[in-house]
Amino acid sequence: MARLTKNQKVALSKIEVNKAYSLQDASSLVKDITISKFDSSVDIDVRLGVDPRKANQMVRGIATLPHGTGKTVRVLVLCTPDKEQEAKDAGADFVGLDDYIAKIEGGWTDVDIIITMPSVMAKVGRLGRILGPRNLMPNPKSGTVTTEVGKAVTEVKGGKIDFKVDKTGIIHTSIGKVSFPAEKIYENALEVLQIISKLKPSAAKGTYFKSIHISSTMSPGIEIETKTVAGI
Repeated sequence: MARLTKNQKVALSKIEVNKAYSLQDASSLVKDITISKFDSSVDIDVRLGVDPRKANQMVRGIATLPHGTGKTVRVLVLCTPDKEQEAKDAGADFVGLDDYIAKIEGGWTDVDIIITMPSVMAKVGRLGRILGPRNLMPNPKSGTVTTEVGKAVTEVKGGKIDFKVDKTGIIHTSIGKVSFPAEKIYENALEVLQIISKLKPSAAKGTYFKSIHISSTMSPGIEIETKTVAGI
């Protein structure tokens, strides 16, 4: 096991062993225990009582974080020529169709979100083997296949995220930066948790929220007492 640095020991000393914190306290504590010199992401990990191997227990959703992610989101819009200006006006970083499809087929994936239109999905669909493993494939359920490309760009630039449970039953997503005030971290986390609560599959039995942890890029995880989270 790797030896802890002095800073890591100090960070760990601020977390009480076997204690679950309120969401509000954890949102403040995660700032105190972050030792990285860069502006770390704040992440939330939610273990759910679902079996994601069963289609009727898959949990996938969209949240618009009240205070954004704090990240610069690079957006590619694959659309027909008549929609290009709408996408550019909304702030898309890259706009086009055949030229970018060829670029992606050549190995380029230097974007965070790809938005496209139903009418060009036949062309975009063949990129699935490249985009799928990178979680870049547009999907109607996440709002990235739409005729309203401008609106979609504005939403993702403004803090809209999509998430889904992985094969181990965990949802992992970023909810801000450690430079955010604690209240903004709290409100972003609460928004995500309340949406996950509303998405509980009817086929899921027993405890839905098994555990919730908040951490930053290089910090220990902080366990959340689920009873302290309003609306779940």
